[in-house]
Amino acid sequence: MVAQVKTEDDEMVTESTEGPKTMEIAASRSSERNTLWEGSSQFRHWRFSQRTLLEQRTKMNESAVNAIRNTFEADEPGSSEGIQFLTAQEEHHLVTHYVSKITQLCQHFRFNEEVEATAMTYLKRFFLKNTVMDWHPMNVMLTTLFLAAKTTNNPISLEAYVAQLPKTSPSDVLDLEFLVAQSLSFEFAVWHAHRALWGIWLDLQTLPDVRPEAIKDIYNAAVDHVQSSRLTDAEFIYTPPQIALASLYLASESLGSQWARAKGMSATEMDVIKEVAHLVSSEVFRVDQEQVREIDKRLRTCKNPEKVPGTAAYKKKQEAAEAHAASKRDKKHKAEKERESARMEVDVFGNVEMIDHANVTVEGTLDRGGGGLDSSGEED
Repeated sequence: MVAQVKTEDDEMVTESTEGPKTMEIAASRSSERNTLWEGSSQFRHWRFSQRTLLEQRTKMNESAVNAIRNTFEADEPGSSEGIQFLTAQEEHHLVTHYVSKITQLCQHFRFNEEVEATAMTYLKRFFLKNTVMDWHPMNVMLTTLFLAAKTTNNPISLEAYVAQLPKTSPSDVLDLEFLVAQSLSFEFAVWHAHRALWGIWLDLQTLPDVRPEAIKDIYNAAVDHVQSSRLTDAEFIYTPPQIALASLYLASESLGSQWARAKGMSATEMDVIKEVAHLVSSEVFRVDQEQVREIDKRLRTCKNPEKVPGTAAYKKKQEAAEAHAASKRDKKHKAEKERESARMEVDVFGNVEMIDHANVTVEGTLDRGGGGLDSSGEED
């Protein structure tokens, strides 16, 4: 018998009640339905619509502003009245500015495109769950790049990394590493559009009347569009192959359409590709240095005081954290002593009893010369 059950994602799947063979068939059918992409954490946890992205950033910003305002007021009543907090749009602009800086750092360290794209994704994902008023994006950027180098199998030693970064210590990178990993839900694998574009490029060479040397410039232009897409929200809304094909379409509408026809893509599917192309081309990030300086200047005044060393709020939070940690250590030490005491008890005659919760096992009894119980529990 095969039953229909709901998973945590509210999808109907088959569950066998008849035995291993039926379970294997059900598992096979399930694997046929779900592609590798659909089984990825990126597909399941990091896809949004433009509306939900805006809502999430707005909600996160409002929550942060309220919390920081309360912290200011708790430290000094009325101190938050003159503070102009950042808006969600200003936060996003500042984050995107530092996302664009990752390219320069990767060129400096000679990291490959996989590291660059992964670090950019990490930084963007981090600030879907955190505010720049708690964590400055420049500091997070350095940590995400270091982490991306490790998760893509391009590691660099911490000493060599910070040695090439002015005014940066190892603790500046490591102190945020767990927070970044936690904000990413420890989901480090990222599917990138540049790899999908490489697959399309190889496929293009099998089409009739297409010479690789004749379309090399088109491929290079498509790569540039993929790189530009990283400064937009495209990867949160569309799939990597859609972004890759849209980038090819922007580089050469005729070649992109030719490849789509060869793959039997419908008019509806091509409409989606055109949407992606419009997003990538119209929302290309252009750095406004004056605006970035203005946002960064205001950030100094509205930064969460609990994150600024030396402030009263910071000291208070540190003291509370240390007290909480000490309390946890004391409780753990006390629990360990109680378990050890309960595990081993010795009576006045030297008999050793092993106690495990409510079960008591007598390991040995000394024979005092009569009147006792032997090992079988019978009287002598």
